Amino acid sequence: MTTTLTHRGRRADVGKNADKRLEGEDDSLKDRNLEEEEDSGDSKDIRLTLMEEVLLLGLKDKEGYTSFWNDCISSGLRGGILIELALRGRIQLEPLTMRKKKLLDRKVLLKSDTPTGDVLLDETLKHIKATEPAETVQTWIELLTGETWNPFKLQYQLRNVRERVAKNLVEKGILTTEKQNFLLFDMTTHPVTNTTEKQRLVKKLQESVLDRWVNNPHRMDRRTLALLVLAHSSDVLENVFTALADDKYDTAMNRSKDLLDLDPDVEAAKASATEMIWAVLAAFNKS
Repeated sequence: MTTTLTHRGRRADVGKNADKRLEGEDDSLKDRNLEEEEDSGDSKDIRLTLMEEVLLLGLKDKEGYTSFWNDCISSGLRGGILIELALRGRIQLEPLTMRKKKLLDRKVLLKSDTPTGDVLLDETLKHIKATEPAETVQTWIELLTGETWNPFKLQYQLRNVRERVAKNLVEKGILTTEKQNFLLFDMTTHPVTNTTEKQRLVKKLQESVLDRWVNNPHRMDRRTLALLVLAHSSDVLENVFTALADDKYDTAMNRSKDLLDLDPDVEAAKASATEMIWAVLAAFNKS
């Protein structure tokens, strides 16, 4: 009897381990698919996270810092973390129900706690895993930025996100690090050294609303759609179109506005794969 129970226990353990391996392999496959999606253009392109792309769009090339008047980029980066985790198959919105139809009412659920290899993503993943009951997208953006009135949840704040994302870009050879003196204080700045990569990113977004405009968000590449939403939410989208001729600038801005003025709840209902993108847009529309 003991032997039989032991064998059953071992078989059960083997089954559990197999399930874990399959889950890990599934997450690895999602990450590989994500890399292939990113590599759909030039295979030599450097792979960037959404947070890195948003910060790169917001940085002044020579000065190496974002506009002092931009108070949106911090929360925009946190929104990027949530979308990045969703695209990598780590989190999802709770299923749609009759009681919880709206995106902002649905909670963020852990789908897999397999590490992504990115410190900010994995730190957020641990917070989401440890939080009970689950929170909504809007609440998570507030918690991760530290904009919460609940003193018991201040530990969820991700600190120095802009600097940490910038360091990632330095390691990838896109930015450099300098110290600049601003009369009363010294500030670490990160001028752009790889302008080719930034120009590629800008060109991709310009083409998405000009030459490759499909007039349907569900036919757009998911990461491009996410980046347009995040660039708008971070108040850096105009930076993308500034160099365009007047007629193309007007077209790009008008098409972007049409896209971003769509009802997030209606659009999310059309494709579950982009739910998190629309939920982040809904959160910024409400804030």
